[in-house]
Amino acid sequence: MATITAHGTQEVRQRRKPAAPYLLLIPAVAVLLLGLGYPVYWQIVTSFQEFGLAQQFGSAPPTFAGLDNYARIFSDSTAFAVVVRSIIFCLVNAGLTVILGLAFALLMRAVHGWAKVVLQIALLLAWATPVIAAVTVFRWLFNDQYGVINWLLVKMGLTGFRGHVWTATPLSFFLVATIIIVWMSVPFVALSLFAGLTQVNDELLEAARIDGANKTQILWRIIMPLVRPVLAIVLLLQIIWDLRVFAQIKLLQDAGAPIAETNLLGNFIYDLGMNRNNFGGAAAVAIFVLLLTVVLSAPYVRSLLKEDES
Repeated sequence: MATITAHGTQEVRQRRKPAAPYLLLIPAVAVLLLGLGYPVYWQIVTSFQEFGLAQQFGSAPPTFAGLDNYARIFSDSTAFAVVVRSIIFCLVNAGLTVILGLAFALLMRAVHGWAKVVLQIALLLAWATPVIAAVTVFRWLFNDQYGVINWLLVKMGLTGFRGHVWTATPLSFFLVATIIIVWMSVPFVALSLFAGLTQVNDELLEAARIDGANKTQILWRIIMPLVRPVLAIVLLLQIIWDLRVFAQIKLLQDAGAPIAETNLLGNFIYDLGMNRNNFGGAAAVAIFVLLLTVVLSAPYVRSLLKEDES
């Protein structure tokens, strides 16, 4: 009986998890709740209120509006077009960024010596360039009067681009925006994937070559499965970042673009709050963006949980 009791006590002690890790997490969780929890709470509350300029300055109390802000915003065809436009723009930019980032990562793994150093420095400089500086440079490159891009296209015989205004139509506007955003995002993806590629064992690749595997088979059957976790996280981050893009679009719009046809979700929220003084509607769209981000992130989080269980 004593032996059984001792054995049972030992099992209970093994099942009991130490409290120290959870206690150490309390400060970090508290900071997150204070830094992120209150703004999210304020946004949720405001999204259910009639909250305009009078409420912002305290001259009138906010009134409860229920789901009117959500119904008013998302029953509008303009808001629906912004949502569809933002999702397409986000997925296209994230896909292009990851593809080009993977290509640069493979190139950095293939080259050696000074070529690798120059490539890495160039990527770091592009990544470190401030948003305003980068957009200013690209606005100069695509300027309709003295831009280098129009000049080169005219020299190549495409005379229709003489004086072409790239920001005048939505299609060319988003082409320029995609070039800017991808150019600024590729370095992070490339350097992250290159760090993952450094963990690939050269002996494993050499064994595959000896067995007759070609470069395509090595890439898709050996390298890609090994860097899939890094690839998944950078793709997820790019989707989240590109869904919330604001500054690049706003700076390009200031160059003379049609705002109603080029607004994305971030710019639509800004327009509702700052230009129309509809802070309740802006909060409703912000909550929608948060939920959309959760939906887009859910598959990756689910895969992480499955990996932890296995």
